[in-house]
Amino acid sequence: MRRVLLLNVTFEPLTTVGLRRAVCLVLGGKAEVVHHDAAGAVLHAASVALQTPSVIRLSRYVRIPYRNRVPLTRAALMRRDNYKCAYCGGRAETIDHVIPRSRSGQHVWENCVASCTICNHRKADRLLSELGWTLAVPPVVPRGAHWRLVGAQYDGDPQWAAYLRESSAALRPSAALRPSAVRRVSSPPRSKCPRRVPLTAPARRWLGS
Repeated sequence: MRRVLLLNVTFEPLTTVGLRRAVCLVLGGKAEVVHHDAAGAVLHAASVALQTPSVIRLSRYVRIPYRNRVPLTRAALMRRDNYKCAYCGGRAETIDHVIPRSRSGQHVWENCVASCTICNHRKADRLLSELGWTLAVPPVVPRGAHWRLVGAQYDGDPQWAAYLRESSAALRPSAALRPSAVRRVSSPPRSKCPRRVPLTAPARRWLGS
């Protein structure tokens, strides 16, 4: 079913909602339409006709509780690295573990980068120090509610782009990644899209969800 991007009053992306729920929020005065469906589809009812929304914005601020670590997915990692190989700057086609899994490297944000196939094969199971390679920018955990929506259904909707985009990686220059710098945490559980940011109980009651 078609989903609609829901923004906070601050234009921060919160989650996605079903089309029916989005229409109810708009008609109930709890949200306003920011962008209509690009195809111009119109919903008809007995007494009202409403252009199909693509992005809606709440009429009042909803507080978001503390967010857990953003799940590591291929789509999110590619977007974090701007679809560029971390080693040569070319077009990325796969994911590489900076410290190979065979050498106790972990499958976490801080140890994963986008890579082209050529660099991935050249590096194989070796460390960067063994190749004389360095990372211009170390991998970091992306932050922000919009990262949880990466890969969601209709993620390719051009109306959503401005709200789901962020400059690559929250990039912070620092020394090249060292084995000791990788935090040993368990990989986050995989979940199917679309992903939703949890809201507080008062917010859920107000939204009627």
